[in-house]
Amino acid sequence: MKIAPSDIRKFFNPKSIAFIGVSRSAAKFGGLSFMKKFQEAGFSGRLYPVNPKAKEVLGFKVWPDLEALPEIPDLAVVSVSAAYVPDVLEACGRVGLRHVHIFTSGFGETGTREGINLEKRLAGICRDHGIQLIGPNCMGPYCPASRLTAWGAIPGLPGPLGIISQSGGMTQRLTEYTASLGLGVSKAVSFGNGTVLDALDWLESFGEDESLRVIGMYLERLPDGRRFLETARRIGRRKPVILLMGGETGAGARTAASHTGAMGGNAVLFRAAAAQANVVQVENLDEWVDALLAFSLLPRPLSEDLFLIGGGGGNSVIYGDTCVRQGLSVPPLSKGTMSRLREMVPTAGSIAGNPLDLWTTYTDTDCVGELIDLAEADTAVSMIVVDRLIPRMAYHMPTADTTPQMIERLKGRAGKKPILFVVDSEGGDSELAARGAAIRAALGAAGYPPYPSIYRAARALARLCRYHRRLSNGDV
Repeated sequence: MKIAPSDIRKFFNPKSIAFIGVSRSAAKFGGLSFMKKFQEAGFSGRLYPVNPKAKEVLGFKVWPDLEALPEIPDLAVVSVSAAYVPDVLEACGRVGLRHVHIFTSGFGETGTREGINLEKRLAGICRDHGIQLIGPNCMGPYCPASRLTAWGAIPGLPGPLGIISQSGGMTQRLTEYTASLGLGVSKAVSFGNGTVLDALDWLESFGEDESLRVIGMYLERLPDGRRFLETARRIGRRKPVILLMGGETGAGARTAASHTGAMGGNAVLFRAAAAQANVVQVENLDEWVDALLAFSLLPRPLSEDLFLIGGGGGNSVIYGDTCVRQGLSVPPLSKGTMSRLREMVPTAGSIAGNPLDLWTTYTDTDCVGELIDLAEADTAVSMIVVDRLIPRMAYHMPTADTTPQMIERLKGRAGKKPILFVVDSEGGDSELAARGAAIRAALGAAGYPPYPSIYRAARALARLCRYHRRLSNGDV
């Protein structure tokens, strides 16, 4: 079922929401908890709790049924028991309510005949009344710009990401994770069983949405693998699709079957086909976030050649090895750049070259700024990786966090080469970990992907390079 632009607007920017199945107990997870989260997020639209046995909740008048409401809401959130959901959908159809999110579980994902038949009834009712349905068994739509954030990061952070996920939990973790790094979400949808609107419908819709720069997907099944790959290939020519596929192993597949009723296919064959379609496939939540950061914040690299800016001989060696193992290149710099480096870098205790070993880069913002300027002008490199250390007691001289000055210095850079930061080595110390997280958050908010290790940074860059190389070569 194709989703029209008007349908998207109603799901992600509703002016009014009905909550069908609002309990009188705040301890229950459902309609009332959704209402409370919308309040916390500052949602400015009209909220209509529906419960024939209550008069007031959270200071709101409770309405006995949909017919009693003073208007037809833009969106309904349904949290009644599964057996009553068909009747609720019929009521939505009678009043002309066409956008519904069913939070309730207990349908096809149970694997029972009763659950499967119940879900088929939902599909038939939606077909009869022209209802666009998210769910069942899901957390529904999410949009920070309209404060439609009943889950995930609250009130959330607007940004370039579009997230399509069968799992509400995975989407919640992702939105919290990216928000902590300064990367926001335009729209996210947890669609659960996908009875009416499935992953491919959302992919088609998000592909046409100009507010989205990158699409992240978490899937546990593909009802039509061929259509998915064809759609992803077409959309991927304009915006990257970053896919985390669940249920690839026996253990994962068993859990997926009971989670959303999903059944995985041949993971090896699918990975090969996805690579040909230029789908960027990742294996876990960290890799998902790392790729989304790189693809959202970095321009297209012209090659795999990078300049590593840091201090410490051992660090430089390991950083260079790690990047090369991921398929990147750490080439010699041009004669002009090397000439200037020899003037800047002391002969003793440092190494002028690529990777660069110069302790001053950790303490002198102007020094790092000049090195970045040199790298941007050097045709030998296309990307720049800057290593940062978290200030700590172990240093032999007082050091301060120069991140604010670094960000200010970068505002004046003229080049357009990808630049990212590695903020490493908290070593499990909770205080250092908090400082490192704050530094990464500031860099991410300024538009520079921050990574907690060179390994994660290199993997993200390698994926970015492969994606753009295939596009440039016309392989998709």
